[in-house]
Order: sequence, then structure tokens, then C-alpha cells
Amino acid sequence: MWINPFPACAPRCPQPRRPSPGRSIFQSLFCCLCHDAAEPSRSTTTRRCWWRRTASCPRPVKYLLPELKPQDQQAVVIDLDETLVHSSFKPVNNADFIIPVEIDGIMHQVYVLKRPYVDEFLRRMGELFECVLFTASLAKYADPVADLLDKWGAFRARLFRESCVFHRGNYVKDLSRLGRDLSRLIIVDNSPASYIFHPDNAVPVASWFDNMADTELLDLLPFFERLSKVDDVYTVLKQHRTSS
Repeated sequence: MWINPFPACAPRCPQPRRPSPGRSIFQSLFCCLCHDAAEPSRSTTTRRCWWRRTASCPRPVKYLLPELKPQDQQAVVIDLDETLVHSSFKPVNNADFIIPVEIDGIMHQVYVLKRPYVDEFLRRMGELFECVLFTASLAKYADPVADLLDKWGAFRARLFRESCVFHRGNYVKDLSRLGRDLSRLIIVDNSPASYIFHPDNAVPVASWFDNMADTELLDLLPFFERLSKVDDVYTVLKQHRTSS
């Protein structure tokens, strides 16, 4: 049975704090997202950016991504765990990667399994879009996984847990902080809690663990080909949600 140390969902994680005695160090370091069933969706037009919540804040806006290049028309934010890969501390004979991760001075081996057709998916997505890896996992794990996973340099940037907003028990990926036109921005993620601020920008995918017959990434490529040719993604994404 797979045990994912970087789950897309975990039961009721508290606000980050120093782990109490007896609390699993793995849970405190690698708990990625927690669902809050009572949390309502927020409109992209009514939600205020987190750094502008007070009118007295004098700091200028500093976006998470560098300035947009002229040749880039659209950007796609792609999640890692249970979207592209599945990872476990439990040894797996057919693991695609084994990543050493240091926790409190002790080295642990993380066994990573790639989702079917992830290579084809990333290669083509890198050709069509400005691709950004955005994960709620820690960089000490996710960065080396991305080094091995992204053979074509599809990811123009990588964002980790510290770039998320901790909101009501969830690590949320706030797309308004990226410095990109939201009408030309897409997020691909298996966890609705991670894009709760911008649900209209999402292409949801099913959580993946070890089903080697899965074809979802391959099946999505024609849809992304279509999205790459539009000026405003909202209409197409709405039609996709309605037909799904």
C-alpha cells in the first residue's frame, strides 16, 4: 500500500508550528494541503490580493514570477504530487526516482513513481505555454524531483510551499501573485483546495497513485492544444467544466 509523504490532501493540518512531542515529523514537514469543507469559492474579480489587505501598506507589489517574455502568450501552472508523480517513503521496486531528503539531520529515501505519459505531457506543454511548477511540497524534495522529471526544461520557474498562502488550513496557490494576466492563465491540479481562490482558471485532474493504465495526461493534450490558441481561457474552461 502506498503511503504518500507529500499528500495533496491530509486530515485537518493545523497552522504551521513547532511539532509537539509524538507528532510525526513527516506529517509536520510534508503535509501539503488540508480540505476545509466550509470554505467557499472566491471570485477572481472580488478577492483582494493578500499583500493589499490594508490601505496603509506602503510596499510595492512584488510578483512571484519574472517579467513576461514577449513570445509567451499564456501560462500554465502545474502541480506535482498526485498530478505528475506519486511519492512514498516506503521502498518501491519499480520507482522511477529515489530522492534522498534530509530531515533533522537524518537522510531518508523518497521513492517516486511517474504518472503514465508524463514525459509526453511535459514536452508538449513546454512547447505550447510558459510552464510553471507550483507545489505545496518543500523544495528540498520537489526541486530534485523536478530536475529528474523535466528532461526538456519545460518549467520556466518553480514555486514551492513558501510561495503558497496558508489560508484556513490550506496551502493555497494564489494565482494573482504570479504577475500574469488571469485571462491567459491556467492551473492543472488534482486538489480543488489548492486553487480555491481561482476555480475558474482550473483544469482539474484525478489524483494519481499507481494506476499504470491511466491516460489522463495524454488525453488532455488535444484540449490544451485548443487552449493555446485562444485569447481568453475562461470561456473554453467553462465549456470544459460543463461537459465533464
